[in-house]
Amino acid sequence: MSGQDAPINPTGDPYQLLQIVRNPDGTITRALNIPETPPTSDPSLSISVLSKDIPINQSNNTWVRIYLPREALDNSSHLKLPLIVYCHGGGFVLYSAASSHVHDHCVRLANELRVIIASVEYHLTPEHRLPAAYDDAVEALYRIKTTQDDWLTKYADFSNCFITGMSAGGNIAYQAGLRVAAEADHLGPLNIRGLILQQPFFGGTQRSESELRLVTDPTLPLCVSDLLWELSLPIGVDRDHEYCNPTVGGGSKLLEKIRLLGWKVLVTGCDGDLLFDRQVELVKLLEEHGVHVVGHFSVGGCHGVDFHDSSRGKAFLEQVKNFILI
Repeated sequence: MSGQDAPINPTGDPYQLLQIVRNPDGTITRALNIPETPPTSDPSLSISVLSKDIPINQSNNTWVRIYLPREALDNSSHLKLPLIVYCHGGGFVLYSAASSHVHDHCVRLANELRVIIASVEYHLTPEHRLPAAYDDAVEALYRIKTTQDDWLTKYADFSNCFITGMSAGGNIAYQAGLRVAAEADHLGPLNIRGLILQQPFFGGTQRSESELRLVTDPTLPLCVSDLLWELSLPIGVDRDHEYCNPTVGGGSKLLEKIRLLGWKVLVTGCDGDLLFDRQVELVKLLEEHGVHVVGHFSVGGCHGVDFHDSSRGKAFLEQVKNFILI
């Protein structure tokens, strides 16, 4: 899921494990207590990163939270910072751009990488099944490209933009990337240079070796992964739908567009993650289509290990830093 979830009993009811209750009308009640953090935009405060929310679509109650390293305000060189559009994890079902662990992670990204982060508040499933979250991410990109917000117009380098996400957010970043690649001519002055997929959430109907090996994984057991897809995919389709399994049919035809645009893609993972084989398969798929892809895979760990293990978190930040500077 998101990387902030504590280990759970992998043999129980997946609804109980996620602390959700399915309602007769198809919605769910979320019992998990998830703290939230408000944005802080006052430059007089002694903080390294400022933040504020700007609306995407007020009728849909979607928005982005902008994170600005305060040093940008004091930088007399007027050099603009790379822009990273971020999609949070949570299995499409949980969390928000305002969730405290998401907020803290974005602060860390902005501070350590010296970038501006735009964290997308997207619709959750099952109330808004896929592709709603993909639509929200694409709409956020179009909103950013036309914004008059001074933080973005003054300090963001629109020619140096990446789309990124963790877990389900990595899936959203990939699918939104495919969509905007097809419309790249209409996205200017925003220029997407690539995708950063941190332990992205993918699946399929045929069990992979890592899924069978880690079926009772305490961080992300297979029963939870299956339920998340059941709650998120369009009604009536299985896990070999393109939203879940990007390798179906040899991959999206839009991968050719990504290749022609010269985008680069970073995929990270570890072999202690149930999703490991899916992430390796994605790298192979991108290589087969001639896309410039970098895969960073480590031994051990678990889903969300970059949040739990500070040394691995630092390693991930270094991988991203090197990737965006290529």
